[in-house]
Amino acid sequence: MIYIAADHAGFYLKKQLIQYLKIKGLEVEDMGAFELNEDDDYPDFVIPCALRVAESHAQGKPDDVGIVIGGSGQGEAIAANKVKGIRAAVYYGGPSTSSGSSIPRLAREHNDANILSLGARFLSADDAKKAVSVWLDTKFESGRHQRRVDKISKFENEG
Repeated sequence: MIYIAADHAGFYLKKQLIQYLKIKGLEVEDMGAFELNEDDDYPDFVIPCALRVAESHAQGKPDDVGIVIGGSGQGEAIAANKVKGIRAAVYYGGPSTSSGSSIPRLAREHNDANILSLGARFLSADDAKKAVSVWLDTKFESGRHQRRVDKISKFENEG
């Protein structure tokens, strides 16, 4: 399951991504906003989305992920990362390296990011679709990266 949420700044990109993901045959749940309201606040949509991802993981569904969208993606990632068990990574554009690595790919390979936060004011719909596809198609490498994710989780749990 892919949970997806956006505020007013990401509202239209969210609609495009939902359509794109459904065409690819993926299961998507829209977590809002359900109407364009320039005065809405991203935490009202992002936090419930992150909670759903965290709940899914706690229920043994580690492949369930989230996509959150706002103007820059920064505030959305900060809000999502306040939820225990969430590792949200921001993407708002940028080239791939010569090795083909990109932020969405590395966020999954190295950080096991379970939420991708997109900056709608910096991405075209096509770029967002590419980033989402790369992120969804990439698997966590584990190994030395697991040790690092475990240290983050330990701190999250124990302080």
